Amino acid sequence: MTDSAHTAPVAAAPAPAAAGHPPAGGNPVAPPGSRTPADVVTPALAARLTRPVVGSGSTVSRTPLTGLQLAELPESTPDDVATAFARAREAQQHWATVPVSARAAVLLRFHDLLLERQSEVLDLIQAETGKARLHAHEEVQAVAVGARHYGRRGPAYLRPKGHAGVLPVLTKVTELRHPRGVVGQIAPWNYPLELSVGDALPAFVAGNAVVMKPDTGTALTALWARELLVEAGLPEEVWQVVIGDGPVVGPALVEHADYVSFTGSTRTGREVAQGAAARLIGSSLELGGKNAMLVLHDADVEKAAAGAVRGCFSSAGQLCISIERLYVHESVADAFLERFTARAKALRLGTGLAYGADMGSLASQRQLDAVVRHVEDAVAQGAGVLAGGRPRPDVGPFFYEPTVLDGVKPSMAVCGEETFGPVVSVYRFRDEDEAVALANATPYGLNASVWTADGRRGRAVAARLRTGTVNVNEAYAAAYGSARAPMGGMGESGLGRRHGSEGILKYTEAQTVAHQRVVPLAPAFGLDDAKYAEVMTRGLRLLKALRLR
Repeated sequence: MTDSAHTAPVAAAPAPAAAGHPPAGGNPVAPPGSRTPADVVTPALAARLTRPVVGSGSTVSRTPLTGLQLAELPESTPDDVATAFARAREAQQHWATVPVSARAAVLLRFHDLLLERQSEVLDLIQAETGKARLHAHEEVQAVAVGARHYGRRGPAYLRPKGHAGVLPVLTKVTELRHPRGVVGQIAPWNYPLELSVGDALPAFVAGNAVVMKPDTGTALTALWARELLVEAGLPEEVWQVVIGDGPVVGPALVEHADYVSFTGSTRTGREVAQGAAARLIGSSLELGGKNAMLVLHDADVEKAAAGAVRGCFSSAGQLCISIERLYVHESVADAFLERFTARAKALRLGTGLAYGADMGSLASQRQLDAVVRHVEDAVAQGAGVLAGGRPRPDVGPFFYEPTVLDGVKPSMAVCGEETFGPVVSVYRFRDEDEAVALANATPYGLNASVWTADGRRGRAVAARLRTGTVNVNEAYAAAYGSARAPMGGMGESGLGRRHGSEGILKYTEAQTVAHQRVVPLAPAFGLDDAKYAEVMTRGLRLLKALRLR
């Protein structure tokens, strides 16, 4: 990639900056002497947190902030997975007999403990993912909201429900909800608190046990959450943890589970779905996204630019619901891009375990390579770089500047493939029909964002977008944070939903109990078959006339 290939000038690389500092010329993000991942993740802490892991081998995790080893972890084999499920099944039988109100109360105690001790997990999240502390706090917020929601609403979602029977009064029908048993959960690395314990909480309220495989690189965060939930009252054996490579541990987990919860790539999600289907068990899958943001002609460009920065660069773009495509009405494109690129260029990169940095690191060399490949391919084919466009090894081994691309074409990998990094492509449109068509021109359908001064127009455009969630005048947080409403994807972005009633009922089996009283649903009282059919026909017509459902 050469400067001559850019349509916008790119400043020369600054002199190397000290860890925890932004590019030369900015203010320090963290004060000198700030804590490091090694200060936070001590061998004693790692040994304590990994004690419950069912594993007979060993592996290591590394912090993306420096690339150095973070902790030594147990590593599980397929036999270890089988052992974890056996323990979970035994524990689940008792847990299912605990009143649902008592199970839900565990979540409310966990909620309070989490907020009281959030600094501990914020350190872990930063050390394991490299994200900025404010973005780590988004996970704390999301888990607290989910714990409160299912702690309060869980019993109502699971309460037996009466339904009208085939014969009013004479047929009493009750819908019961039973736990599935042991849920197999495969959690990703990008949101190690929210997408581990956050997805497990409704499963526990529903009376299930969980065997979870967190990503090796972020296992300590999930294990910290497990320890806190046990302190809040969850029986230890109800939540089992295994650690290991996905191709080894993942299939074994699907082989033993009664239901599978998976968050990750679309490619792996297909494999999980095939494994679950072969065993005739259910699964919920939150997969990839190529999410679009639409800036309509009447949008407040200042607010839209600020929202786009949050939507594109939170957690360095390593967020399934982050924005990777910006569609801007041609009448406001120049004003919007002026503000947006200025904000993107001003973002401060930092490695300190403290508030202050605007964006942290990518999680691994693999993620950095994917970002570099997309940007270099786009530039080689004629795209312009309006901001960013470079790795920043002077800050940390996997840092990459917040990047804005213009002139992206369908032939470029960045146009259709999920980047999962701090890169966004800008496109211009003439009218709303064109914008909707462009936004929907993807096999993915996870999240979208619409910006306008007219709320009614924004909601109308939102209803035309083929995505599981749409935010009007917000990037992603409004829909995701509204825990009573379902969240999930369409198309290649997955199956099933988290949050709301669907987020807990998926962990249950529905059972209908119908109690027939006085008369059977068959010829009786001396009626022959023909007379019975005549009586039933009259009855069916009467029920329709009475508008009974």
